[in-house]
Amino acid sequence: MAAPVHLVSFLLLFVLPSTLEVEATSTALLGISYGRVGNNLPPAGSVPQIVASLGVGRVRVYDPDLATLRAFANTGIELVVGVPDECLAAVSTPAGAADWVRTSIQPALPATKIAFLTVGNEILTGANSSALTRYLLPAMQCLHDALAHAGLRVAVTTPHNLGVVATSYPPSSAYFRKDLLPTLCPILDFHARTGTPFFINAYPYFAYSEEPSRIKLEYALLEPGYPGVSDPVTGLRYTNMLAAQVDAVYHAIAAANGAAAQTVEVRVSETGWPSAGDANETGASPQNAARYNGNVMRLVSEWKGTPLKPGTPLRVYMFALFNENMKPGPTSERNYGLFKPDGTPAYQLSYRLPKDNTNSGSGGSFTGGYNGHGDGSEENGYYSISAAATTMVRSPLYPLFPLLCN
Repeated sequence: MAAPVHLVSFLLLFVLPSTLEVEATSTALLGISYGRVGNNLPPAGSVPQIVASLGVGRVRVYDPDLATLRAFANTGIELVVGVPDECLAAVSTPAGAADWVRTSIQPALPATKIAFLTVGNEILTGANSSALTRYLLPAMQCLHDALAHAGLRVAVTTPHNLGVVATSYPPSSAYFRKDLLPTLCPILDFHARTGTPFFINAYPYFAYSEEPSRIKLEYALLEPGYPGVSDPVTGLRYTNMLAAQVDAVYHAIAAANGAAAQTVEVRVSETGWPSAGDANETGASPQNAARYNGNVMRLVSEWKGTPLKPGTPLRVYMFALFNENMKPGPTSERNYGLFKPDGTPAYQLSYRLPKDNTNSGSGGSFTGGYNGHGDGSEENGYYSISAAATTMVRSPLYPLFPLLCN
């Protein structure tokens, strides 16, 4: 039985450092998603200490709950704040966007560091895509203008499901779904014009769970010793699936909008591995979750680029901070957390981030995304993420409680 929340809060003051040591900077590469679809989670005031214990400098939250935003005040932790799906229509006009910024964001500033607004979540592939897609870009543009008019240096983007990519194998041949291009091309123009990144939710777990007989578990878990899989067109070898997924998105951007491809950075807005699942959810286990998330931490800290973007850092938000007991769907949906609701680890990670969670450009032999045109073991393709395989990802599940969209 979980300890009472007030007891957890009390204990955390003694178990975790008394001061927050993480300072998010423009080079901090790793973040974590803080979902709150649960009725047994620690109070918001305890969460910054838990985040600091991981050495993580960025947090993604899915709505602008003021108590949550203020919990991170004066911590140095940088927030990405979600504009919930149901608010898109309201903020797709200049007046609505200005009002939303004034009531939802400005009360937390400047004490809380807010770097980004994420407009909706997986709008183009979610359950409500037909109703909400027309609001997405206008909402992004109006919020960008409202923030600029208010003198706030907060960027605007939107997270996409990897299902926006029609095919991701091989990465060099990846392209966006043709039916989404009329929406995605103007969004890419927006990113190029505003200097903002393209956010993608990328889950090697889904690919492995769908095709465990075709995909090596070590490849999906980002194991550093795995020899890799080659792109048969370019001959470039990918040592892990997350690197291949990121590069596929870069190639899809280049195919859709060559000008945007020169400047738009791809960032992973969600990735994770569940520690428990139903009988048909192959690979969901504490051991695999510990290996995957530990390898994400290692990958980010030692990343040296992808074949298409050598030297470009990989910025990632792990999903998620806590197990969330009120999320619907399969058992895995309630078991992505690094922590249980009582604040204890769901499993022990094998890797701990350096205190300075940045990419210095140096490091050991682990090269992260690829190892050039080397030889080694081959696989017959590493699974093309299809829209059908990724439509179950969580965008319609946030939030499950009412929010003001005024």
